[in-house]
Amino acid sequence: MLVNCVAYRQGTKLADVPVESISDHLVQPDTFVWVALRDPSQQELEQMQEEFNLHDLAVEDALKGHQRPKIEEYGDTLFVAMHLVEYSPTDELVVGEVHVFAGSNFVLSVRKRSTQGFLGVRQRCEREPELLGLGAGFVLYALMDAVVDRYFPMVDALDTELETVEERIFERGTGRSNIERLYELKRRVTTLRHAVAPLLDASSRLHGGRVPPVCMRSEDYFRDISDHLARLLMSIDAIRETIGTAIQVNLSMVTIEESEVTKRLAAWAGIFAVATFFVGVWGMNFEHMPELKTWWGYPAALTLIGATCGTLWWRFRRSGWL
Repeated sequence: MLVNCVAYRQGTKLADVPVESISDHLVQPDTFVWVALRDPSQQELEQMQEEFNLHDLAVEDALKGHQRPKIEEYGDTLFVAMHLVEYSPTDELVVGEVHVFAGSNFVLSVRKRSTQGFLGVRQRCEREPELLGLGAGFVLYALMDAVVDRYFPMVDALDTELETVEERIFERGTGRSNIERLYELKRRVTTLRHAVAPLLDASSRLHGGRVPPVCMRSEDYFRDISDHLARLLMSIDAIRETIGTAIQVNLSMVTIEESEVTKRLAAWAGIFAVATFFVGVWGMNFEHMPELKTWWGYPAALTLIGATCGTLWWRFRRSGWL
């Protein structure tokens, strides 16, 4: 569906225009058109392709979706694919997409499978007409900057969750739940990395050296985006490394707990083995056993068994096995 379609001239909003009259505004000097679509149909994209003369391959990518973050040039038009990462109401990580077509006098954004809009970006640009006067390149920067800025709270939330899990690693009986949470956390971090890393590699083409014509007046802004992406990637990689370490520590703690249980079982088995030995000896059916005919034989045997087992218990306790 069409979200909005606005024409601008030298950084000032002219008017909301119907799709049919886009081509009329494109031929006017110092004018560019900014169109936003959400989950468009094939017919809507084909109409935009006709108005903006978009490349078939770029339109096909925008229509099918599920693209890797990338930046491609088709003549004077730039095609940018980015991931929108957000949480669903059920706390599941959802990955949407936004595809941006940027030409010398137009910007077309196509948002798919995401509830995060960009109305705030448009309002911000309109409040800064001197920057909006830089043209389509600045609008492309503003859209990319909005997407990248939304990654930072995700990284902070993942870091906070990791710290919570780390605090529970040394608690007894939490080994299995900790590993499950760590692997789920690792899956989310990997999803976020898949959104950031390819975009960092691609964004380097928008500043320094040969840059697409649409970005020539906004190179400094795109350099700032690359810096933010580099910081994000460093944080994500640090979290991934910490998760790997936490998993190893947690597995070690599980092994230690199992070893503690094994030692306790071995200690009690040794104590009962001694008692079983004495009872087995006195339980043999021999006629001539010195303690059979004495009145103090039974209490003496129980005292010896108890004293021996008590001594073993004390030694095991002192050694930390019990």
